[in-house]
Amino acid sequence: MRPLDLPPGWASGLELTPQTIGESGAWVYRAGTGHFIKSEPISPLAELPGEIERLRWLHATGLPCPAVLDTADHGGRHWLLMTAMPGHDLASTPGVTSEVTAETAIRVVAEALRQLHGLDPASCPFDHRAGIRVAAASARYHAGLYDGDYPEQGPADYARLMAGVPTAEDLVVTHGDACFPNFMAEHGRFTGVIDCGRLGVADRYQDLALACRSLDWNYGAASIPAFLAAYGVTEPDRAKLEWYTLLDEFF
Repeated sequence: MRPLDLPPGWASGLELTPQTIGESGAWVYRAGTGHFIKSEPISPLAELPGEIERLRWLHATGLPCPAVLDTADHGGRHWLLMTAMPGHDLASTPGVTSEVTAETAIRVVAEALRQLHGLDPASCPFDHRAGIRVAAASARYHAGLYDGDYPEQGPADYARLMAGVPTAEDLVVTHGDACFPNFMAEHGRFTGVIDCGRLGVADRYQDLALACRSLDWNYGAASIPAFLAAYGVTEPDRAKLEWYTLLDEFF
């Protein structure tokens, strides 16, 4: 592995292990056993500066998440040094994924989202309501950053996105990317959230939709009703589930 051009004084002498799970485009490295380093090119659409602000805010609420230890702009990139969370994520850690059954995933994700959505949205300074996220999605789409699996569907998906913007929102503090790799667990119990660059006040279906997509991908659609019931939803809003899943294709 080519040596990283780290900010001066960072992780000197520690073994750096690249982390390949996820699709953010950022560099993520485990530094020794207790730290992580995340880096992203400096650009107008960079998300890492916003993630740093969000981690600081979320950590202050007491909800478990990485603590920001240091930040830097160096070598044309943003850099974040943070603590590691106990346990393992729900998607990637070799040797422990056998314990991540559908039951475990349902319990961990439902508990995590209940805790997060229980925070006071009036105290959260990050506004991710639908209108704001649609404007960001539009900017990314017109910059050629549509992230769907089938690029040829971009124009049709963009039209569907603009036509289906929810008219009413049930606002809570959302994670923004509530997929399996972003929830940590130990011995089958929730220990924290990571990758918080899209945290903000939004409709709770922002998180429910992506959590349901992860459940469908990993365990099949039959696991989704049990998750929604564990979270506390008995009659899901199917239109919102579909729209917030579509919105994610633009990020």
